[in-house]
Amino acid sequence: MTAPDPAYPGQVRDSLLDRVTRLPFVIPGDPTGVPASVLLALAPVDGADDLELVLVRRPDHLRQHAGQVGLPGGAVEPGDADGVAAALREAQEEVGLDPSGVRVLGSLDRTYLAVSDFDVLPVVGVWDGLAPLVPSPDEVAGILRPTLRQLADPANHGTMPFSEILGEEALAARGIPDLASPVFWADGVLVWGFTAGLLVGFLDSLGLQAPPLPAYWGTRP
Repeated sequence: MTAPDPAYPGQVRDSLLDRVTRLPFVIPGDPTGVPASVLLALAPVDGADDLELVLVRRPDHLRQHAGQVGLPGGAVEPGDADGVAAALREAQEEVGLDPSGVRVLGSLDRTYLAVSDFDVLPVVGVWDGLAPLVPSPDEVAGILRPTLRQLADPANHGTMPFSEILGEEALAARGIPDLASPVFWADGVLVWGFTAGLLVGFLDSLGLQAPPLPAYWGTRP
C-alpha cells in the first residue's frame, strides 16, 4: 500500500486486494431467468501486488460450452440457500475448493444470458491459494490460475471475430453473426464469450487494462 503509482505521480497506490474489497457490491435482486452463479476465487500472490484467479476448462464431451474456459459455477439448485451458496458449492464440486476457506466479499451485478435463459450472479471471494485444487473429471478438463495483472497485460488480451474463434462453418451452423468477442489468453488458452466479458468489467472496475467491449455486448439475444 505504500508504492507510488506511476500513473499518478506523488500519490500512493492502494493494493489490488484493497481495490477488490472496496468494490460496489450489490444485494442481488430477483433473477429474470434461471438463477445461476459463478465464483471469482481470488488468492494473493506471494511477494507481489497481484491476485490469482481460478478458471476452469470444460471437457470436450459436454453438450454445451465444450472445451471453453469459464469460472467455476452453474445453476442454483433447490438445496442452495442462495446464489452465493450455489457458487461455493459449484467451486467445491468442480475443483475441490473448500467453501470454509473462502471469504466472500460480495456479489456483482447479475448478467442475463438470453441464449440459455441463465441469470448469472458473479460472486467474489478471497482464499489463501495454498490448498491443492483437483478438477472433477466429469466437469473440468483442466484448471488455469492466471493473475489479474497477467490478464491485464495487453499482450494477453484483445478482440477476435467469432468466425476465428469458432470457425466459419460452426458459426454458420449456429446462425450467429460474425461479430467480435473480447478475448484473453490464460497460460496460452483462449478465454472468450461471457467469461471474457465478465473479466473485462471486473478488470475495469479495478483500474486495470482490459480489451474494449463491442457496442452490441449485453444486448444481443
